[in-house]
Amino acid sequence: MKKSLSLFVSILLVLVLALAGCSSKSSSNEKKSTNSSSSKSMLETVKDRGKLKAGVNNSLPGFGYIDSDGKNSGFDVDIARAIAAGVLGDANAVEFRPLSATERFTAVQSKEVDVLVRNTTWTTNRDAEVGLSFAPVTFYDGQGVMVPKDSGIKTLKDLEGKTIGVETGTTTELNLADQMKAAGVNYTAQPYDNADAVIAAYESGSIDAWTTDKSGLVSRQSTLKNPDAHVILDATLSKEPLAPAVLDNDEKWKDAVSWVVYALIQAEEFGITSKNVDEFKTSDNPEIQRLLGVGDTNLGKQLGLSNDFAYQVIKQVGNYGEIYDRNLGPDTAFKLERGQNALYTDGGLLYSIPFR
Repeated sequence: MKKSLSLFVSILLVLVLALAGCSSKSSSNEKKSTNSSSSKSMLETVKDRGKLKAGVNNSLPGFGYIDSDGKNSGFDVDIARAIAAGVLGDANAVEFRPLSATERFTAVQSKEVDVLVRNTTWTTNRDAEVGLSFAPVTFYDGQGVMVPKDSGIKTLKDLEGKTIGVETGTTTELNLADQMKAAGVNYTAQPYDNADAVIAAYESGSIDAWTTDKSGLVSRQSTLKNPDAHVILDATLSKEPLAPAVLDNDEKWKDAVSWVVYALIQAEEFGITSKNVDEFKTSDNPEIQRLLGVGDTNLGKQLGLSNDFAYQVIKQVGNYGEIYDRNLGPDTAFKLERGQNALYTDGGLLYSIPFR
């Protein structure tokens, strides 16, 4: 009896150890699978999917809006198309997701979108706490204030006792508070859920002024019932470097997006446009050869892209200057001067990291 009992216990012990081993192996495999999945770059995800999901604005003329043909258009939209051209070889392989100011960060965090190209300011908090990683600045802006032309308001001090509209989920309220405190001006900030609500309140006379990035003020002024009845104050309340953003801790994806932006800037510096880019493919300039992926160069492959990724971007979408002029330049309703958004060689801030 004792012998049988001892044999039974021994068999039971072997079974327990075997099950524990299987469980441990299964757990290890699950962990390995999870780690493998979590370590996959968004670059691979986008390439496997064959389409870029871009978060954009759909109500800011010049930057992101729906045109008369029902298509997404604007400066930011073209930046997104350039990313699709560089990563997928097809500028039209983009699914545009319209996002409000309050929705945009959650959309990146939840991977609803691969990249956010929606007049978004690069700040410390968004970089460190919100979990975003920013590509190079595509538009240098600053916050301004719009008032009725007949209001007599010409400076920030003239806003004493006035009510100023701001959009929630943006940097405008804090910037306004900082500058008004510095100027010693007492005012009331009236928050609204979106830009349309701010503008509706402004046009109805419910608020005395409204504030956002100056580019946004210029854009929205064109949509007012009587654009000439309003002015933008000279004062600039802040620095607003607007840049594409991706989810943090994915350097491969950030690099891909960043170097597409650099390609746009470098192409303009070289004088390479969508119309003449093919002529430059025979250039004996080694810098141009590296940019366009001609000859013995593998810069694209180093980034996980095709070696001619910059060529595809320029051919299909154009260089930075072409994108700017097409959407915001002298032949548009906005007629925005390049200013800080000119190349560094023309006194602006745009400067590409070397392609080498």
